Amino acid sequence: MPIGTARMAAACLPRSTLVVGTEIEDRREVRAVLDDPARPAILLWPGPGARDLALEPPSGPVTLVVVDGTWALAKKLVRINPRIASLPRYALSPDQPSRYQIRSEPRVECVSTLEAIMYALGILEGDSDKFQPMLAPFLAMVQTQLEHEERMHGSRLRRRLRRVKPRPVPLSLREPGALVVIAGEANAWPRSAQAPDRRPPHPDELVQWLAIRVADGARFEAIVAPRNPLSPATSAHTRLADEVVLGGIAWGEFAARWRSFVRDDDVICGWGHYAATLLQRQGGHLPGAYVDLRSAAMRWLRAKPGSAEMFCERIGAAPAPLGQGRGGQRLANALAVTRHLMAGSAAPS
Repeated sequence: MPIGTARMAAACLPRSTLVVGTEIEDRREVRAVLDDPARPAILLWPGPGARDLALEPPSGPVTLVVVDGTWALAKKLVRINPRIASLPRYALSPDQPSRYQIRSEPRVECVSTLEAIMYALGILEGDSDKFQPMLAPFLAMVQTQLEHEERMHGSRLRRRLRRVKPRPVPLSLREPGALVVIAGEANAWPRSAQAPDRRPPHPDELVQWLAIRVADGARFEAIVAPRNPLSPATSAHTRLADEVVLGGIAWGEFAARWRSFVRDDDVICGWGHYAATLLQRQGGHLPGAYVDLRSAAMRWLRAKPGSAEMFCERIGAAPAPLGQGRGGQRLANALAVTRHLMAGSAAPS
């Protein structure tokens, strides 16, 4: 396919093998992979019975098998190749929607083949940044397609957009004096297959909390030692080493420090509600006023904004991290979103 991403991914990975066909498991190069005990094959395939790759990664070196095609064709490929279908299955839980803007995915967690390979290899090798350059040709291809669409239909689209008026953002986002932007990271365990209700063995708990006061730039950051065992996926999700998380301060000390930073008349701003809910569930203090930046961004766009990172890309913001790990970048993204919405900018055109 001219816009297929499997061939593009293979070109990015010198040690990969691209096999084109339907009944492929008897092909020599495929048998070599399936029969290699030193690097047992695993199948990247979502659905019932699949393990979350980030939460339950395989131990030791493996060969990653990825099926490419339309969803209907991919299902057929798995069905007619029983040896491939019998491989251990692993699924992804991307923290942002696909950037494959020229095609529609069936579900929000679905991504292109290239993106899936990039995410999976980043998890398996413990270095998500290593495979980010794979996005360069992919995004260039997407941008080329979008520019072509704009040339073909742009004038009609521009006329339609000019008639759309931006919806007002919450009043609190126009009054910076009391705004405090927050971000948080959790020690989260996967669901347990042994539990009757499939609940995780331990509840999610806050292990990093960051905040910045918009008016004066005063910042707060704390690493909180988990009270439950550390999930094997926490390091990959938070981008904080296990020893950093385990060496955090006690919850009581954190709660006291945070209470001295936050004021009762503050307006807390966060991307979604997860981090704030987690803080309150563990007994942490939050003022009564809260602004969900994701909802505010959706009102501004009149469409789903994706992740905070994607929204920042859309508005041309590339903020530097404001703390350690992924939490530091998430705080920077949330602050950039807040400032953009405060500016009362017109809707995109």
